[in-house]
Amino acid sequence: MSNQPYEGYGEGYDPYAQQQQPQQAQQQAQQQAQAWPGQQQAYDDPQAAQQYTQQWQGQTWDTQVQQSRPSASDLAYFPPQNYQAPAPSYDSYGQAPATAPPAPPATGEAVGYGPPSLAGNARITDAQRARLEGRSPIIEPGMQPAGLTALLALLLSVTAQIGSYALVVPLVVLQAVTAAGWFRLNGMWPARQGIALAFAGALVADVALLAAGRDNGPAAILGTLGVWVLLSLVMQLRSHADPDTRITSLMATVASAALAIVATGHLAADPDAVTVGAAAVAVAILARALPLPTVASVVVSLLAAAGAGIAVGGMTGLGAKGALLGAVAAVCALIGHRVASYDYPSRFVHFTAGVALPLAAAAPAVYVLGRALA
Repeated sequence: MSNQPYEGYGEGYDPYAQQQQPQQAQQQAQQQAQAWPGQQQAYDDPQAAQQYTQQWQGQTWDTQVQQSRPSASDLAYFPPQNYQAPAPSYDSYGQAPATAPPAPPATGEAVGYGPPSLAGNARITDAQRARLEGRSPIIEPGMQPAGLTALLALLLSVTAQIGSYALVVPLVVLQAVTAAGWFRLNGMWPARQGIALAFAGALVADVALLAAGRDNGPAAILGTLGVWVLLSLVMQLRSHADPDTRITSLMATVASAALAIVATGHLAADPDAVTVGAAAVAVAILARALPLPTVASVVVSLLAAAGAGIAVGGMTGLGAKGALLGAVAAVCALIGHRVASYDYPSRFVHFTAGVALPLAAAAPAVYVLGRALA
């Protein structure tokens, strides 16, 4: 008799299993009945049947293990054969331009997979993207921010004639918007600690000037500014950020605090000068928002500010001298307006820095010319 398995059967077939004696089979059945007393009841209960099911141990064929096939999402990370990625081009600022979306393939053209992306594209600013697309990175605030600037300027103009404590109310609003707008203009948002620090410096300058009086205004403003520069430096030294980030944060905090504190010059200036200067700024910013060419708009703004200075100066006591004060205040306001328009600002920048910077930049001129002309 051959030891090879019968043809047509697998290797696991046992030819001797059919030659068992009936007596031995009956004995095995009795032993299984004694070993599993609850087997008869298990057929009635599915859970019990699963409990008494025999567990076979040994090598068996695993029919559940199948070779996994890659899906379409997995294939998207692999480039096609003979793919060559184009070399990136850089602009004059050393930044890689934003990659354009891939064009759809032509009819009948085979669709290939793109290159794998692990690090992503280099981040470019909105201003750099505007330059790459042929657009100007300068967006000037529209008529709505100009209207808010004019409203705040008129509040300063009116409350200056009432008294110092009445002037503090719109001045504090101006200083808060200045601190927040400068951080947003530099792309730092949210920067709650820096904004709070700059605004706190402005409040300290206001309190110091009210306590010392207008005659000691420069000492109160410059003293507060010096202390806040030192405080900003100490806070940045305690920061755990990298050196580049700390330098950028330090410069932004010092500039924001300086602008907010310098705005206190409206409180230190002569009340008539504040009234004339604020009215001139309001007229100049409204004229600058008119849909005119840039050069024509600037000329119209300066002429309107000078005319407002003469008109309001005649009501206060400065007379014709108000024209010079109004024109110089308008020049400073237009500089602040231009700064708020730089580097492709957002709508939030226009309604913060675009509103506050013209008035904050005009404060030194109002103080100096107001003292000189009075």
